[in-house]
Amino acid sequence: MREQQAAVALGYDPVTPSAPKVLASGLGEVAKKILEIARENKVHIHQDDNLAELLAQVPVGSEIPEEAYQLVAEILSFLYETDQKLAEKMSASSRQDVP
Repeated sequence: MREQQAAVALGYDPVTPSAPKVLASGLGEVAKKILEIARENKVHIHQDDNLAELLAQVPVGSEIPEEAYQLVAEILSFLYETDQKLAEKMSASSRQDVP
């Protein structure tokens, strides 16, 4: 028997000194809807079945458990660096387009 797909949406406020929170979580059709909404809004999707399984057990609105801190921090760090590099490229590109 095939396990159902799990999806978990996380939110993080860099101004507040608290852990990321679970904003949405679901299995099967609900997971598909979460992923669909993420794609529509150009939200990064990170696939990690073990992490999704762990975070799917966390109630919506709750902070992630300590055992997930390191991995989630690495993902957030990667996303931050990627966003910074993209912003730099776009800025450089727009400067080149100006006569």
